[in-house]
Amino acid sequence: MPLTVRCMTALESSAGTSAGNQQEEPRGGVLDREHRALSIGVVSVIVLIAFEATAIGTAMPVAARELHGIPLYAFAFSAYFTTSLFAMVLSGQWSDRAGPLAPLTTGITAFGAGLLLSGTAGAMWLFIVGRAVQGLGGGLVIVALYVVISRAYAERLRPAIMAAFSAGWVVPSVVGPLVAGTVTERLGWRWVFVGIPVLVVLPLALALPAVRRMASGPTDPEAPPVPFDRRRIRLALGISLGVGLLQYAGQELRWLSVLPAVAGAALLVPAVRGLLPRGTYRAARGLPSVVLLRGISMGAFISAESFVPLMLVSERGLSPTMAGLSLAVGGLTWALGSYIQARPRVEPYRQGLMVFGMLLVTAAIAAAPSVLIPSVPVWTLGVAWGVGCLGMGMVVASTSVLLLKLSAPEEAGTNSAALQISDGLSNVMLLAAGGAAFAALGGGALSGHAAAAATGSHTAAFAAVFLPMAAVALVGVWVATRLGPGAETR
Repeated sequence: MPLTVRCMTALESSAGTSAGNQQEEPRGGVLDREHRALSIGVVSVIVLIAFEATAIGTAMPVAARELHGIPLYAFAFSAYFTTSLFAMVLSGQWSDRAGPLAPLTTGITAFGAGLLLSGTAGAMWLFIVGRAVQGLGGGLVIVALYVVISRAYAERLRPAIMAAFSAGWVVPSVVGPLVAGTVTERLGWRWVFVGIPVLVVLPLALALPAVRRMASGPTDPEAPPVPFDRRRIRLALGISLGVGLLQYAGQELRWLSVLPAVAGAALLVPAVRGLLPRGTYRAARGLPSVVLLRGISMGAFISAESFVPLMLVSERGLSPTMAGLSLAVGGLTWALGSYIQARPRVEPYRQGLMVFGMLLVTAAIAAAPSVLIPSVPVWTLGVAWGVGCLGMGMVVASTSVLLLKLSAPEEAGTNSAALQISDGLSNVMLLAAGGAAFAALGGGALSGHAAAAATGSHTAAFAAVFLPMAAVALVGVWVATRLGPGAETR
């Protein structure tokens, strides 16, 4: 925790401040007396999520092999995102209606329960169910946190708290793979999952009292309660079910898979059109392009990153610990990118910075499969991934800042849910596509000790994941040019 406080102290002066805000709002930072407890609490929640992501990614190849689930490897990641899509919409409605406290509490509890379920699973399907429960919790938490930020922090402080969120990934990114790899090798992968829920206690103790004090309750206490939009809830169920059917069809690769694919598309298309801002998929300027860029950047990058540990373990013979550590520098550079976007001098050049960030992401993903060539040093992937994380830090934090800037207070939950839906949906769809390509080219044959001995034998399978994701990220470079001038006004 002291390191987190130091990171936030260094970042709190980085918020962009307009002249009007300087006159109307008191000067202070995210660690002033009013915000200190809340800032430390919400960053603690981010630290928990970050540690889970880095630790689970390190242990996942071993878990999949021991549970004989390598062909379902992509499902272990995408199950999380699939259920989180529904939870995001629910959390947005719930937060706008009654405040973010209840969905935040429920989400953290479900997150821990899902970890316990996966950690005690005796079969791959039960492991995936646990990941799905985690997704419900994660979807509730992330949207509720955005609503907390929109209510408790002035606009000039939001870039700084977003940068602090990125700083919260630093320690887990460095320590998480080392701890998870060591625990996996010495005690077993299950201890990675069942040990993390202990960390739930600290975020609950720090964040919830501060959220109750500063951001609980409806936006206007005197107004009648905002009813749940049942249509949006139905659309959220449709989007989750549709994604699940499409992913199943992609993994099966049989002619009968056409039926669930068609059914999934029939559910997914109208749901997406109803839940995302009008004009999102034609990159209309302003909010629609902000939402679209978030999905493209996160989907391409996370889908590629999900296969990095498996590639290093199976093709280059690294241990789970070393495979996880190869990505550790990414936490530092992601935080650096977020810090750069939060500097006041950068505000007039935010769109150009985001274009540059997407170029870095594209280059990193395209360079990753070069380690499939035996003569290429493994450390080059760590360098490339650090560059990609620098770009992601610039882009992801900036999309969050722009979204809240373009949202009225009573729309913060709904618009934050749309941003996270774009994020999660892109993750699921691109993971499903990558997993299908990986399995089609023989990647599903990796299992047990054969995985470690198969050096260089599955080059095409891994290249079929990384190169298309680089092409998707390149599209994001163009979308990043569509954020203004419409992004400057509501």
